[in-house]
Amino acid sequence: MYKRYLHDITIAVESILSNKLKSVLTALGIIFGVAAVISMMAIGNGAQQEILEQMEMVGVNNIIINPIFEEKDDTSDQEGGETEKQKFSPGLTLLDMEAIQQIIPAVEKVSPEISLNSFVQFSSFRMPAKILGVSPDYFELFNLPLEQGTFFTNYQLEHGIPVCIIGANIKNRFFSGTNPIGQYIKFGQVWLQVIGILEKTDITLTGFESAGVNVYNDNVYIPVKTMLMRYKNRALVNTKKSQVISGRGMFRIVGISAETQSQQNYHQLDRIIVQVAKTEDIPSTTDILSRMMLRRHAGVKDFEIIVPELLLKQQQRTKDIFNIVLGAIASISLVVGGIGIMNIMFASVMERIKEIGTRLAIGAKKADIVAQFLSEAVLISVSGGLIGIILGVVLSFLITRISGILTVISPLSVVVAFGVSAAVGVIFGLSPAKRAADKDPIESLRYE
Repeated sequence: MYKRYLHDITIAVESILSNKLKSVLTALGIIFGVAAVISMMAIGNGAQQEILEQMEMVGVNNIIINPIFEEKDDTSDQEGGETEKQKFSPGLTLLDMEAIQQIIPAVEKVSPEISLNSFVQFSSFRMPAKILGVSPDYFELFNLPLEQGTFFTNYQLEHGIPVCIIGANIKNRFFSGTNPIGQYIKFGQVWLQVIGILEKTDITLTGFESAGVNVYNDNVYIPVKTMLMRYKNRALVNTKKSQVISGRGMFRIVGISAETQSQQNYHQLDRIIVQVAKTEDIPSTTDILSRMMLRRHAGVKDFEIIVPELLLKQQQRTKDIFNIVLGAIASISLVVGGIGIMNIMFASVMERIKEIGTRLAIGAKKADIVAQFLSEAVLISVSGGLIGIILGVVLSFLITRISGILTVISPLSVVVAFGVSAAVGVIFGLSPAKRAADKDPIESLRYE
């Protein structure tokens, strides 16, 4: 029995080879459809991988507290024509970080951050860089592993020792031929001893610094108290301008006005990063943080709380929808290709009526005619699918090479595209094949 059907398939192959141009044109819809599906799914997989890498860089379960500066009036009208001065806020300080660490049980790690842009110098080399004052927890919060060296010790942190950990680009620029550990680099007017080097990242992060992502290859990290003692401490300016004056048994506080505060950065810290132990604790912890910070800042809303993981998940959701739309558009090409195959096969049946009648007259069964024409449709679809896979892989590579968009080809997308192309051949080739088999052999032989 299988030899009979093998003979039918052989006839189908001979028919395809004898009409090469028509077969290629018939397969074009499948070729471009499969290529579109593979390349679109590769773009989607690349976008998903970037999001996952960005979420890893942000740190799982992180909450970011940023300072904000809002212009406000100094006074507000009260009943009886009296005015009330706006309350004075000390801004975002180390005391806030310590309170968060001590009071909120769901908090696992917390780190301050103070940043400063300047130039880093070693010997005759000089390059722009950002210096960050942080605590040792910072490197765990953002999953920053060391290539070599050590993190800050508690002694270095508490006493403001001038030590630093550098990014990979700074190491490559200044210490390509030597070991940087123990060497001194100059940032601003302060010499810092290098005690560690971070591993290099190849992740491309665009527009995510506001959500808590740092591109750290060009950064220099120092203990937060080293930053406060040797570079800048905005809290000292606040303290100097706010002093208590004693007189006639009463105390009067002379501080910076709300207007003055709105015109300058009075926050000691540039942000506080808080990591919650469990994901489900993020909403409740965010609410507690908001209420606690309001109390500590005398009711002044001069901070904002951001949950970067939620922002990235929202972007992931947006990209998922975008990928579904792209996949649907690409799948339409396969449907169009299937319709093309069906039309060509119907036309082929009409062209080969005499051939069909001759085969039926010499003993071929209806099943043989169905097998022949169905084999033609499936062979055209499968060969088109194979060519489409190659074209899709090449397109994905070119997209990455030319536009810089990350594409990741998954085996699943190849299997799905190939399976769909074969299914298209069966589904859209079945009806023409059955129509050919239903032809009356006598009428077919008489057909002109």
